[in-house]
Amino acid sequence: MPPQRPTNTFRNTPPQPRPKAGHSSTPRLQKAGRWQQARRFIRERPMLERVYWIAVKVFLWLFFSSIGYVIVLKYIPVWITPLMVSRWMDTIGTDESSKLYKTWRSYDEISKEAALAVVASEDQAFPTHWGFDFDEIQDAIKENQRRKRPRGASTISQQVAKNVFLWNGRSYIRKGLEVYFTALIELIWGKKRILEVYLNVAETGPMTFGVEAASQRFYGHSAESLSRSEAARIAAVLPNPRLFSIRNPSNYILRRTRQITRQMRYLGGQKYIRNL
Repeated sequence: MPPQRPTNTFRNTPPQPRPKAGHSSTPRLQKAGRWQQARRFIRERPMLERVYWIAVKVFLWLFFSSIGYVIVLKYIPVWITPLMVSRWMDTIGTDESSKLYKTWRSYDEISKEAALAVVASEDQAFPTHWGFDFDEIQDAIKENQRRKRPRGASTISQQVAKNVFLWNGRSYIRKGLEVYFTALIELIWGKKRILEVYLNVAETGPMTFGVEAASQRFYGHSAESLSRSEAARIAAVLPNPRLFSIRNPSNYILRRTRQITRQMRYLGGQKYIRNL
């Protein structure tokens, strides 16, 4: 029996393609290997650690999104707020009209008597504080210890933060977000923009928001020509515009209007808010 010839493995093996000059498959294989290791690590990572990193990513996304949203609203009108939506939803299934009365006007198109009136009524330290009136907060805490109905100490900046960015209600989470957004708008918007937004989104009557809508609906003319007494009456109803009326003011609102008018005069008139 003749001896078998050894197999020529060299000739039977198909030739391997040579890598092109300047290219190598080794880095690609290493990259694929690293990706598989990463996927295996993610699958094997403890659940709590994965939840932690997801929470971090969500927090960072919300944080930078909120800053971006505040920056955008520095330049465009605030057409809708959560409070407006809430009031509209309250009318569903009732006999109340669902029409929202709101008209945006720039700060320069609104009588400065209206701006002065809300400052004199709601937040006399507005031109100087940084979003929070700590003296007023301390006074409110002391008074509320002996009052049945607690008195608030929110500044105009805090009210804008609540109306524009947050839902209606009370909770520690909401209060914390209110502090956050108040600081943001004070830093990014500035006083003049904050007051402009407040004059346009504050609830001034049933389904009525902003001094322009209130002026048109209850006085029959634009907010640009509001008199001092008219502006003071709008400011007088702000604590509870669904209970108090601009068109049919009660004795309390008439008395409160006179008080606000005196405060506007004591502050020095429109020059008090001239340098916002």
